[in-house]
Order: sequence, then C-alpha cells, then structure tokens
Amino acid sequence: MGKGETMGKLYVVGTPIGNLGDFSPRAAETLGAVDFIAAEDTRVSVKLLNHFQIKKPLVSYHEHNHAAAGQAILQRLLAGESCALVTDAGTPGISDPGEELVRQCCEAGIKVTALPGAVACVTALIISGLPTRRFCFEAFLPTDKKEHQRVLAELQNETRTIVLYEAPHHLLRTLTELYEALGDRKASICRELTKKYETAFRTTLSQAVAYYTENEPKGECVIVIEGKSVQEIEAEDQARWQQMSLEEHMEHYESQGNSRKEAMKLVAKDRGVSKRDVYQALLEAEEA
Repeated sequence: MGKGETMGKLYVVGTPIGNLGDFSPRAAETLGAVDFIAAEDTRVSVKLLNHFQIKKPLVSYHEHNHAAAGQAILQRLLAGESCALVTDAGTPGISDPGEELVRQCCEAGIKVTALPGAVACVTALIISGLPTRRFCFEAFLPTDKKEHQRVLAELQNETRTIVLYEAPHHLLRTLTELYEALGDRKASICRELTKKYETAFRTTLSQAVAYYTENEPKGECVIVIEGKSVQEIEAEDQARWQQMSLEEHMEHYESQGNSRKEAMKLVAKDRGVSKRDVYQALLEAEEA
C-alpha cells in the first residue's frame, strides 16, 4: 500500500456509528497499512485509532475544506502514496463530502476501493418494521427554501419507503412539515443506533409530532416513513378522472401525441370501462 506503485490507492473505510465492536479486522488492518488517513474530524478519528492501537498521520478532510484538502490528497495519491478516507461515524461518501474525493480519484485514474461498514440509513431501515425491498434515501432535507419545498413535493407521491436524517433541534419542525406534505403515514424515528440505548420509535407522523411537542428529542435521528400505497394513488387518479368530462379526458391523452384510438384505450383503462363504452359515449356526445 506504500509508494512502490506508480499511483496510490484510496481506501474508503466505514467506521462504527456507535459501537466500536462493529469495526472490522480488515478495516483496522487497512488503517494500519496506508501511508496516511484523511478524516472528517481528526480529534474524533484519533480516538478510534488509539482504541485499535493504530499510529498513522492524519489530515483533515471535511465539508468546509474539501476543495483545497481534496487537491492536496489527490496529489499525494498521484505521487504513489495510499490513503484511507474515514468519517466521524458511518461510511464516507454517504451524505458526506467524501463523494467528491472519490469522483476526483476516479477521473484521475486512481484506484478506489471500499471496505464495507455501518450506514445509519440502512441500519435504521432494517429495524424500522417498514418495507425494505424498495426505499429512497434523502439524507438531510435541503436548507435552501425553494429546493426544500421541491423535495417535499416530490415525496408526496413516493411509493418507496423514505429514509431521512435530522438533527434533534430540527426534528419537530421536519416531522411537522412531513406530516403536512405527506399526510399521516407510518413512521419510525431511530436514534442511538448500535448503542446501549438504541431506540426505534415505531409510530405515525401525527403521533410523532404530538410526542416531540411534549418531549425534547436528543441525539441524531433517522426518520423512516412508509411510501404512498398504490391503492391510494389509484383512488386519487380515479377521483381526478371522474371530475373530467370524457372529452377532456380524451384531450388529455391526445395532447400528449397519442392517436385517438390509443387515447380511447387509455381513457377506458383509467375509468375502468371498456373501449367500446368510451367509443359509444363519445359518439352519443357528438350526435347530441
């Protein structure tokens, strides 16, 4: 892993999100073998290194210095050194500026490999009790107001399980916004993951708002919310189609470039009737 190669190699190393016992022997071995370690907060990472008796040079790489620090790390990798990228807790690159360093390395032809580790969003999803086959991860909602509202609007019709991160001092506000945007859904508020007092508060958005109005949240939280059911979407579509006249419904599809025959087929499907019924109703409307 040293300078013998023409180019170095970047090792993306997942670190424990709470329990140090989750750190793998391979991860510890890798940190001990690389030339240097890039850490989100060197003060946090040095505790991990001391626990596993690893002594390696540390450089800082975080959200506020990643542009300059990333270039410095890149130059060292190009010169043949090897680097392990770690974050304070979890896997670098997931809701983390490590994503940018990985991209730069890939573009420069530097080898990148990942050592699997804990990810808070997946850990919370697994214990949430909500469907896991299909899910979307939104990390923290955007701070920009316009972008914030756009994401909330997109989530309204999301059928996959939704996973978000939130800080304790913003949790009530975010839960309230989610309840107003999505309606009342099943939810699980997970905190202290992998630690002694790990909790998965399985509830609904309305109940969560009521609870955290009276109880101050503590610790970083992962919010897991059930997606919108297909049945609910179909019922809403049915209601929307029934509010349209048959002619308006046809125009809706014909304006999208569908032939009249294809539009009739789509209208019939939406309204739960046969294409013959649509044709007959349109014929009677024209004669009238």
